[in-house]
Parts: sequence; structure tokens; C-alpha cells
Amino acid sequence: MSKTYKIPAETRTDVGKGASRRLRRAGRLPAVVYGGDREPVSITVDHDILLHSAEEEAFHASILELNLGKKKQKVVLRDLQRHPFKPLLTHADFLRVSEKETLRMSVPIHFVNEEESPAGKKAGVVVSHQVVEVEIEALPADLPEYLEVDLANLEPGESVMLSQIPLPKGVKIPTLEYGDENDDYAIVTTIFIRAGQGTGEKAAEADAAMGEAAEVETVGEAEEAEAVEGEEGDAAEAGEAGEEVEEKKED
Repeated sequence: MSKTYKIPAETRTDVGKGASRRLRRAGRLPAVVYGGDREPVSITVDHDILLHSAEEEAFHASILELNLGKKKQKVVLRDLQRHPFKPLLTHADFLRVSEKETLRMSVPIHFVNEEESPAGKKAGVVVSHQVVEVEIEALPADLPEYLEVDLANLEPGESVMLSQIPLPKGVKIPTLEYGDENDDYAIVTTIFIRAGQGTGEKAAEADAAMGEAAEVETVGEAEEAEAVEGEEGDAAEAGEAGEEVEEKKED
């Protein structure tokens, strides 16, 4: 990791909803640190420091340094609860980590060179990101901030599968490592949109085909046309018969 996040913290013995409200009013955030071979410990951290750090993408996939007085612990952020509508945090959970134990973390996916790809340049083609993060497994020292997927060679109509993500050394994707071939899925797809929604040869061809289909006479339409023609023929015959009767009367 290129950046080390240091989180000052203090232990707390006063717990409960009332105590948590008092801490929040004082600018402190109630939290807990757990895991490893030690008991969970209730702590508090500075609300604004954590809020500011949480705005950075790398913070959520980094090994953090939790400073409890003179003691330093390596942790990862496991859960961060937010106020339903205010820009405030309400609680945080930290997990202790060991250098010798693998971690499972969700890390973001960065898609690069999309605009330079054949699919990105093709009119009427939409490149869709089906997922933006993925769970990985790695030792703390091998944990990446993100995974990068290069779309430079993406062609219209192609997809990029989960198994095609380049993985750094020591990093695994548990879904693929311990699952079966059916657990692989598309993380990027390319689709053609209709001419009415954009431009493009394929879209125009699709609309043209729909127009041709609309011009084909259906069975129901043919039967209806025959019925109308039959009625018009009967009416014409009746008119001719009437004229003949009139002519005989005159004779």
C-alpha cells in the first residue's frame, strides 16, 4: 500500500445508546475492534478524521493502523454505519489482522482505456460495467487497493468475464478458486442500442428489419381483406340485378 492510514482511538467502558449519543455530540464515534485471539474491545475514534478518510476509495481496502494510546494494531474496516440522511457516521467495526492469515476483502475494479477501445469508439454501442467491485483473498502484505481491467481491445459484442481479471501475485478470487465453472460471470458487456435510442449500423438494421416485418400481411389481415372484397362484390352484383329489373319494367 502506498499510503498508511493512522486512526487515533481511545478505549471506552461506558456503553449503551445513551453513552453513544453523548459521544457523538462530543464529536466522537463509537466503534469496536475484534478478531484474532483477543476479546472485542469497545473504542471511540474522532468522527471527522474517520469521515474524511472514508471518502477515499483506498481506505476501504487498506490495512489501517489503529493507535490505542501507545499500542498499535493493524486492522481493516469491516463495517461503517451512516446516518440515514445526514452526512454523519454512527458506528464502525474494525477487524484485527495477522500478517500470516489471509483476508477476504471487497476491492474496487478500475476499468481503463474504455474510450480508446473499438467498442468505445463504435457508434450505437454501449459498454456496461456489470460489477464495480469484487471479493478477493490475500495476505495483508499482498492486499491491493484495487484491480485494474484494461478494455483497450474490447470489441463490439464482446464481454469480459470475472476470470479474465488480471490478479497480482498472491491474490485469489474465492468465487473462482473454490467454486465451479458456473460461478464465472460477465463483469463488462457491450450491447447495441436501437436507432431510436442512438445511432449505429446494427441499430439501423434492426429498425429496418422491424419496419419490413410491419409491412408483411398477417393471416388475420388477409382474411379481413377478403371479407371486405366479398362484401363489395355482393353489393356490386345486387346493384346490377336491380338495374336489370328496372330495364324489364320499362320494356
